[in-house]
Amino acid sequence: MSKIKTAVSLYSLQDEYLNHRMDLDDLMYFLKEHKVEGVEILPDQMIKKAPHPVGKDVDHWQHLLEETGIKPVIADVFLNTNLYNNRTLTKQECINLLIEEIKQANLLGFKLIRLVSMVPYWVCEPLLPYCKKYDVTIALEIHAGMAFDEPETHQFIEEMKRLDSPYIGLVIDTGIFCQKFPRVVAAYEINNGASPEMFDYLDRLFEQKTDLHRVLSENNGNYPEEFKKVIKTKEDQMFAPLCDGYENYPFTIMDEYIPYIKHFHIKLFEMTPEGPEYSMDYKGLLEYLHEKNYDGYVATEYEGNRFTLPGESVQEKEQVAANQKYLQDCLKDIQG
Repeated sequence: MSKIKTAVSLYSLQDEYLNHRMDLDDLMYFLKEHKVEGVEILPDQMIKKAPHPVGKDVDHWQHLLEETGIKPVIADVFLNTNLYNNRTLTKQECINLLIEEIKQANLLGFKLIRLVSMVPYWVCEPLLPYCKKYDVTIALEIHAGMAFDEPETHQFIEEMKRLDSPYIGLVIDTGIFCQKFPRVVAAYEINNGASPEMFDYLDRLFEQKTDLHRVLSENNGNYPEEFKKVIKTKEDQMFAPLCDGYENYPFTIMDEYIPYIKHFHIKLFEMTPEGPEYSMDYKGLLEYLHEKNYDGYVATEYEGNRFTLPGESVQEKEQVAANQKYLQDCLKDIQG
C-alpha cells in the first residue's frame, strides 16, 4: 500500500517571497490553507545565517511548523564549487560544506537533503558517518538535461548502489516525464524573438515519443539537419542549447531505482483550466508510484513563473493551489 503525501517547494513561490509580498510565515500559512502536508525549503534563501542559523530563527521555524502542522520534508542544497575567483573548491572543502548542511538540516527538523544535479559521487562515502549521526539522508536530484544518461549521474548512482545505505538516494524531478513541450515556454521564447518553427519541430519530436535530448544523444551530440533549419534568429541560437532540458522518459525508467527514490519534484509549468498540467501526466505518475508502493512526498515545484509574459502578473499562488488540489484529488481517487 502506497503512502504518497503532498508537499510544496517554497521555490514555487519565489517571486512572492523575493518581492516581499509574502514572508516565510505567509508562505507556511498559505500551505496550511491549501491542506499541504509537507514543505521543502531553500535554507540559503529563507533561513537567516544559513547554514549556521541562530537560536531565535530556529525557534521561530519550529514555531511555524507547530502552528501550521506542516512536516519539514526536505532541504534543497547547492554545492557552490566556485566560491573563489582563482580556483575551485578542493574535495575536502566540498565535503566540509555539505557536513554543515547536514547539521543544519538536523537542527531544522529535516531528515532529507536534496543535492543539486551533478554533485560528484565522491562526497557520498565521507558524508555517511555524518548522515548516520544526524539522521539525515542525502539524495541527488535527477533533473531533465542531467538525467540517467549523464556520466556524472551514472557515477553517483553506481556509488549509491555500492554503498547500499538508506542514507543515500535520489530525488526525481518530473521534468524528465514531459509528454508535450511546455507551451508557456514556447510562448515566452517566441515573444522574445524565437521562431515558431523551432517549437513546431520540438512538438513533432514529442508526438513521436522522443525529445531533443535523446535525438542529440543518438546523433553524437550534433544538431540534426532538420533542427538546424529552424534555427533562424538570435533568440533561436540562444535558446536552442536549452531545448534538450525537457525530456520524455517513460515512467518505467524508474523501475530499478524505486528502492532508492526518496522524494519527487512535481515540476509544474502550467496547470490548465480543465485540470491537468499541460505537459505532464501527473495522475499516471501517481498511479505508477501507487503500484510500486512508494512511501514519500511529491512536492509541487512551479517553474512557469519564469515564463510569465511581459505585462502579465505572475500566477504563483494560483498555480500552486491548482496543482495541490489536482494532486490531492488524484491521491484520494488512487489511495482512497
